[in-house]
Amino acid sequence: MVKKVTVNTLKNIKSSGEKFSVLTAYDFSTAKYIDEAGIDVILIGDSLAMTALGYETTHSVGVDEMKIFTSAVARGVERALVVTDMPFLSYHADVSIAIQNCGEMIKLDANAVKIEGYSEYIVTLVKRLTESGIPVMAHLGFTPQFLNTLGGYKIQGKTQEAADEILRQAKELQAAGAFSLVLEMVPEKSAKYITENLSIPTISCGAGKYCDAQVLVCDDVFGKYSEFTPKFARKYGDMRGLILDCAKRFDTDVKSGKFPSESEVF
Repeated sequence: MVKKVTVNTLKNIKSSGEKFSVLTAYDFSTAKYIDEAGIDVILIGDSLAMTALGYETTHSVGVDEMKIFTSAVARGVERALVVTDMPFLSYHADVSIAIQNCGEMIKLDANAVKIEGYSEYIVTLVKRLTESGIPVMAHLGFTPQFLNTLGGYKIQGKTQEAADEILRQAKELQAAGAFSLVLEMVPEKSAKYITENLSIPTISCGAGKYCDAQVLVCDDVFGKYSEFTPKFARKYGDMRGLILDCAKRFDTDVKSGKFPSESEVF
């Protein structure tokens, strides 16, 4: 039997000084393959708004859509910790509604949820969710759901004062029960400082090599999404090229009469 990754597994990895890996996935087969590859955490990121649904920002995806993708991914995973990104405005208005929305993801076999940002309300919500049996991954630095209030895609924590503020927020979220923290678009030096002063693991999303883990969007890693690639994303493959090649060859074979062959008909 495959040993399941849990929130305690991640804490133990941090304590040992080792690293763990995080990738997004949005469908059954992708989740199955990256789970088999040994990825430790699979995130159903709200980035699917752009990569899977063609929206311009993450703001356009809702709870109902995230439930569909969560269910599909969870069915493909045996080992990795499955985390669902809670979409824009699904947890901001009311604690009871937030708990219900997050709970729906757990019912669909997610193991945890991810929540962006910091406020007194968010800290309270993290505490209530944890008390309700719903593990929470926090997210500070650049938070895409707050794109409009941040004034665009801007690096966060560039000064010591700013890094101290992120650390203060992180410690409050940690005390409230968050089991890990994504740091997005934070300078490496600041992320190292924050990581060294937290007991929960940090996950770098463009925050350098000193965090306890690294996360990337699978479509960036596979070379599938070509509309935009962040500076911090490394392309490990060319799925766009592979898909184009396969589709063109199929198109040619159909139009030339080479498909189907005698062995491909009943």
